[in-house]
Amino acid sequence: MFSAFARLSLVTRILIAIILGMVVAFVFPNAAPYLSLLGDLFIKALKSVAPILVFVLVMASISNFKVGHSANLRPIMILYAVGMLLAAFSAVAASLVFPSTLFLDIPAQGELQPPGNLAEILKNLLLSFIANPVTAISEANFIGILAWAIALGVAFRHAHDSTKVFIADAANAVNHVIRVVINFAPVGIFGLVAVTFADSGLKTLSAYAQLLAVLLGTMFFVALVINPILVALTTRQNPYPLVFQCLRESGITAFFTRSSAANIPVNLDLAKRLGVNEATASVAIPLGATVNMAGASVTITVLTLAAVHTLGISVDFTTMMILSVVASISACGASGVAGGSLLLIPVACGLFGITSDIAMQVVAIGMVISVLQDSTETALNSSTDVLFTAAVDRASR
Repeated sequence: MFSAFARLSLVTRILIAIILGMVVAFVFPNAAPYLSLLGDLFIKALKSVAPILVFVLVMASISNFKVGHSANLRPIMILYAVGMLLAAFSAVAASLVFPSTLFLDIPAQGELQPPGNLAEILKNLLLSFIANPVTAISEANFIGILAWAIALGVAFRHAHDSTKVFIADAANAVNHVIRVVINFAPVGIFGLVAVTFADSGLKTLSAYAQLLAVLLGTMFFVALVINPILVALTTRQNPYPLVFQCLRESGITAFFTRSSAANIPVNLDLAKRLGVNEATASVAIPLGATVNMAGASVTITVLTLAAVHTLGISVDFTTMMILSVVASISACGASGVAGGSLLLIPVACGLFGITSDIAMQVVAIGMVISVLQDSTETALNSSTDVLFTAAVDRASR
């Protein structure tokens, strides 16, 4: 049975693990806390290997870069920006058609430290570029990792050929480690699913059913309508085979890990199997895990407008458009870890004069529904990284 299971595709094994996890959660709910170790180990392994993987692969790709071969980063960055902005516009439209009401009686979460304003977010992003390389790798600061990897990669282009071969061998060795980690994905996801579905916190989601419906519905609209349109305009081909493959092989894993950073190895592996140029994927995907946050744009916009509707604040069209731009820019500052977008909500709430205390209550509500909201958001964010990267690469060929 084990041999037969091992011969199945990774996606099939993950789907089987999801079903088994749900069964265990409902039949043996007391066993879920013990199974959580499997999920914790898997996420920890992904997060541990991702920084060194990105650092080595980017450095190797640039040091061995062939002159005249474009990495196509500019069109990918444009797709990231347009995708986030259209996601925010979609969230505004959904919030207007289905206005949500919040129960603003949850104690403010004093221990959370949101950014003070948009300028602080941009400042932090810029400072991340010049972080100490050791600190950047240890703290999974992918902006800093990319900056140092690119700088060293350019420097190693002038190195001896034997040095370049060593760097390429190091990249292959790290890739081998990643393949081993990814092969354990079904085991880790089994533990994550068991804990998620056994969590009594799921019962509290019914109080925010409409809010969740608006959030998840908008994210599905972005994934199944907006993203395919952008991919079709880029590739001039039917986008849905690629869209569904990215959602299936990247989105499912990201849904349960709830971390774009942890899903970087999965996306790099998928990009390689899709035939994406390694020089493109090794830079665009880690950068996307940091700045491409369409799901975060949706979360920030929907929860902010829900607070606005609850407080009875009138909003004109111009203000909503400004909110969409602010949400998109703020989303770029959302970290690649679980719940990163929620702490950006007070920045958007500040546009409407909503006090910090009330804004942090909205953040607390976001924490309550994060079991589904954050998981779906991460699935959209991470699958879009590899989707847009693969689309631009195909268009260039």
